[in-house]
This record gives sequence, structure tokens and C-alpha cells, in this order.
Amino acid sequence: MDFRHLELFVHLSQSLHFGHTADAMAVSPSTLSRAIQRLEQDTGCELLVRDNRSVTLTPAGARLQQFAQGWLADWQNLKQELKHGDDNLQGRLRVFCSVTASYFLLPGILERFRSRYPRLEIRLETGDPALAIDKILDDESELAIAARPDALPAKVHFINLQTVPMVFIAPTSPGPISELLEQRPLDWRRLPVIVSEQGVARKRANQWFKARGINPNIYAEVAGNEAIIGMVALGFGIGVVPRVVIDHSPMGDKVRVLSHSPALKSIEVGVCLLKKRLDDPLIRAFQQTALEPL
Repeated sequence: MDFRHLELFVHLSQSLHFGHTADAMAVSPSTLSRAIQRLEQDTGCELLVRDNRSVTLTPAGARLQQFAQGWLADWQNLKQELKHGDDNLQGRLRVFCSVTASYFLLPGILERFRSRYPRLEIRLETGDPALAIDKILDDESELAIAARPDALPAKVHFINLQTVPMVFIAPTSPGPISELLEQRPLDWRRLPVIVSEQGVARKRANQWFKARGINPNIYAEVAGNEAIIGMVALGFGIGVVPRVVIDHSPMGDKVRVLSHSPALKSIEVGVCLLKKRLDDPLIRAFQQTALEPL
């Protein structure tokens, strides 16, 4: 029974989606299918029921999932026990984060981490920060840099690294948006607002408007804070973003922060992972490195 085949099967048994597992494990769909077929040949049992819409585990598949998870965990623990010192740590960590976090929060951590553990491989994926928790829950990443949701899933452990203010932004250039902002009181029915389509940033905006009884004129709901800055810079409306995004955006000089009182509620940005991974030596090494002062 091939070790890699078991890794692929365990991921597929959790995602129940061939496409998602193929992408996450960096294999082609045909390679993944062949791996599952080989496992079914080795066990003599059908492990998955597949149709055009869904994938489900058979009873034999569920039993193999339980065995494989335990065996793979024991194998990883044994490999670490046989090593001498942290500098010999080997393996791979899949890390998910936003584009902004990849160049303001991660560089210092990864520089220290790679110099200390040169034999460890980091596989970095960037995307919409609102997807970070799902990446962890779906086992598509071991670690994610994310904003802490108000209701953290019970399976997820969060390590706070920074508290980041949320702010309203507007274009620096003159135009219709600047003219609307000069009016007192502000006419929120006419003032276009650009917000995240989901996630903690969207929730902070919703909380602020609801507390003031404002029904905002939502012009656009977009994925990613960088896209909000771009649209605001081009004069499409005002936006709501974490303050740190402006500081590290190539278009940051084309937007300005609006002063509103009371301020939007801040967000906590940190490392997310499944609680069951807390004792993993690779996870512990990354966690210790991330918590060191810069």
C-alpha cells in the first residue's frame, strides 16, 4: 500500500471532491483517480461511491479513512522521534493567506522559519481572506493567516499576531465621491459603498451601519481588500478595509482614510489551524517562530 496513495485518499475522504483534492495535493485528476483505484485493488473493496454530482464514502472507505489517518499520524510522529534536534525537522506545510498578508506579515516569519528549518517546505497559497477558515476546515491548508471571526469554529485554534483597525476610505482625487463627502449630513442613500462580499471585514461594516440605523447604498461586493482599494482609487465609491492594507497597497497613495466617530471595530489577525494539529512538531515550530518579536 503506497504512502502517497493513502495521503491522497485521506484528503479526498474529507473533501469528497476530486477537483478540490487534486488542486490541494498538487496532482492531476487522473493521477488521483488512479491512486484511488489502486487502493481499491489493494483492499479488494469499493471505497467511494461516485456519480456526476457527489462523492461519498462506503463503509469500507470510512474504515480505511480511520486507519489511514491514524497510520499517517503515527508515521509522522515516528519520523520526528527518530530525528535529533529541531534543525532536522522535515516535511511540508501548506499555508493560506491574503495577498496583503503575504507581503506585510509573512516575510519576517518565513525568513526566520526557513533559516532555522531549512529542510522544511512551505507551500503558500494566496486568495480571498474570507476563505481562510474554510481552507483549514476543509484540510486544504494546515495553517492560514486570517482575521478571527466573532464565532470561531470549535475545531479551530487561533493565535493572535496583530490587532488591525478597520477604516473607511475614499479617493484622493476630486470628483463626485469627494463632493458627496463634503455634504452634511452625509446622504448614505446616494453615497456608493464598496465592501467585501463575505468574511470578518464585511461583518464589521454591517455592524457599523446597523448600529446607526443606516441602510447603505452598496455599489459593489468584491472578493479581496486589494480590489476594494482599486475601485475606490478609481472613484467608484468609498470602501471599508483593514488599515494595514492601505499601507502596503501599490494604490495606497490614491486613497485617503475617512474619520468617522465612533470608529469601526478592529479585527484580530493571526494564525488559524485545527486543534488536532497543535501537537504536530512542524506546527509547533511555525507557531513558536510566528510568536517571536520582530
